[in-house]
Amino acid sequence: MPFDLSLSATLWMAIAVFGAAYVRGYCGFGFAALVVSSAGLVTNPLLFVPVVILADMILTIQQARGIRADIDWRRVLTLFAGALLGVPLGVRALSSLGVDTARAIISGYVLVMCVLLLTGWSFRRPQGAGAHVATGVISGLANGAAVGGLPVAVFFAAQPMAAATFRATVIAYFTLLDLWTLPNMWGADLLTRDTFAATALCLPLMSLGVWLGGRQFLSAAPQEFRRFAIFLLAGLALLGLARSLA
Repeated sequence: MPFDLSLSATLWMAIAVFGAAYVRGYCGFGFAALVVSSAGLVTNPLLFVPVVILADMILTIQQARGIRADIDWRRVLTLFAGALLGVPLGVRALSSLGVDTARAIISGYVLVMCVLLLTGWSFRRPQGAGAHVATGVISGLANGAAVGGLPVAVFFAAQPMAAATFRATVIAYFTLLDLWTLPNMWGADLLTRDTFAATALCLPLMSLGVWLGGRQFLSAAPQEFRRFAIFLLAGLALLGLARSLA
């Protein structure tokens, strides 16, 4: 198995990838954070960072046809302007972390983002280009650990935005973010043969999960499932944090 995973660890990651893809298909974010947080319970989570970056691009291709009309390109491009600076710094920091340190930092960061989402924190007024660029910098830094989507989800959730626009815009932004992150990871020697093998093995589970999640999005209240996804992320983050401190 890629990364010398045991059978039980492989089964756990298969379940995690399918569940994360379902969440991504439904609410537009959470795939990378769920997979990396789940990986932290059975192996070095940094191994799955480039895997989810590659996977995220594939998932976006699968979802592209159904989201184009709802994308807010102004938000996408201003976020990406900040990510251009944040990504190289985040990847450089990632390549120098030990396993326990990486697990603790990723888990703690995910937990803080979940708390912000659950508290319903919001801005008093719509945010302009400067705030979007700053959020893009934070997102780019975090994407060194493949969790750059969460600060954007927090930022969008704090502003009035239709569910379809929220979902479509974060998916479109992830495409540009990942396209910029991958060459930076390649330059830092973080892409290996096992990375591509693991991504290939995950493809059927990802495709099915995103398709099922997308169908559910059309027939259910997005806010309810978004809350469930946040609680799931928080639970995984707490378990990862406990393991890193044990």
